[in-house]
Amino acid sequence: MAAKVTDITPEDRERYARERAALDESTRKPVLYLTCSAVVWLLVGSLLAVVASIKLHSPYFLADFAPLTFGRARMAHLQAVGIGWSALMVMAASTWLMVRLSRTELAYPRLILLAGTSWNLGMAADILGILLGDGQSVEWLDAPRYAPPFFIAGVALVAAVTLATFRRRREKHVYVTQWYILAAMLWFPWLYLVAQFMIFWMPSKGVIQPVVNWWFGHNYLGLWMTPVAVGAAYYLIPKIIGRPVYSYYLSIMGFWSLALFYSWAGMHHLIGGPVPAWLVSASVVGSMMMFIPVIAVAINHHMTMIGHFHQLRFSPALRFTVFGAITYTAVSAQGSIESLRNFSQVSHFTQYTVAHAHLGAYGFFTMIMFGLCYYMIPRLTHREWASSTLIRLHFWTAALGVTLYFVSLSIGGWWQGRMLNNPNVPFGNIVTYLLPYLFSRSIAGVLMATGHLCFATLVAMNVMGWGQQRGPVFFHEKPGDAASSRDASIV
Repeated sequence: MAAKVTDITPEDRERYARERAALDESTRKPVLYLTCSAVVWLLVGSLLAVVASIKLHSPYFLADFAPLTFGRARMAHLQAVGIGWSALMVMAASTWLMVRLSRTELAYPRLILLAGTSWNLGMAADILGILLGDGQSVEWLDAPRYAPPFFIAGVALVAAVTLATFRRRREKHVYVTQWYILAAMLWFPWLYLVAQFMIFWMPSKGVIQPVVNWWFGHNYLGLWMTPVAVGAAYYLIPKIIGRPVYSYYLSIMGFWSLALFYSWAGMHHLIGGPVPAWLVSASVVGSMMMFIPVIAVAINHHMTMIGHFHQLRFSPALRFTVFGAITYTAVSAQGSIESLRNFSQVSHFTQYTVAHAHLGAYGFFTMIMFGLCYYMIPRLTHREWASSTLIRLHFWTAALGVTLYFVSLSIGGWWQGRMLNNPNVPFGNIVTYLLPYLFSRSIAGVLMATGHLCFATLVAMNVMGWGQQRGPVFFHEKPGDAASSRDASIV
């Protein structure tokens, strides 16, 4: 068990701080570059999301401007937040956490800068190409054909540097966060290359393409975004509250069961489609088995937090992270139930599925990435956040926005599915029924976009030197532990 904070002498504190400062300095430029790039794409995606949402209940909004028709705006939004914001934050988080936990300086930092530049060039080509009509119209793989090579080069460089940094580690113990990061860096390149080959470069015939599409689309969240977000939560929660993870063995069970079962789950999106019945059945089984890693992670996070929930008032990083960790449990349990055939008959092809997807990608992944940024960026810049008011505004607009989004579309989507299954209900009546829920979706989108503007302002102010400057010793930490809530919150 880790020593108590009071057992650490002032000399040890300073030595630990100097060591961490040297590690953080090796990642400062690459990680800030990746993070700031991610924030830019988050803002772009937020604007496109609001435009697309308004069009659902006001179809004549910007109707004469072809680049912002619903099909293009929605497709570009998904790419901006799913491939832009999310992937760049995965890379930033993986780079910083791997260096911290390996206790070694970042290997080849210039390659990370090159990887980020390649990804940004690909994203620019991706978004502009879609808005100009070159989108591929394949869920999660909408990017025009000239964009993926930039993404492949970027993720290959980041994966190589992450593995090289791990190989140079000075810390003998391999933490569970490192397990998740290494797995994500090995899984995602394979997923992306196979999907590109089988759908675009050497297209498979018939129903194989939708099978590969949902194998990739579901695993993009489960084997790329989820491992890094769960790994970040495993790092942040114990670090901030100053308490070891409840059970190392539970965390390992959660990791291996995720690795074993999640890759089966994507095909439940094809229930009722012209695909082999055994394939869908295997996917349903895999989805239900996902209760194992979800329960393991939920127990670990909850038991670690017991007695420390009061620190949520003081630490914005902890607030966002715990919100995301709780949401991970909820959205994963919902996804398993949603895979059942009888349930899917109602929820399939409705706004209910849209609500579920956003709860996972935003309520879980994005909220944890916000928490990581609030913890990580001050340690890279040695500056406190300039405005606690903006931090609170960011949290509440994001939390209330995603809650309103999820609740309204879940209720509206469920009754939409019930009516779609009733041949006596005219389709026009269903569209009219959904209008209030689609208005709520737009309000939720504006709330979240407001939070993103607050967050982007805070990041820009911090990077540009507006926050109060602090030396590295101010940010007291210790491996396997953390200092006071004041030191953890930075505000």
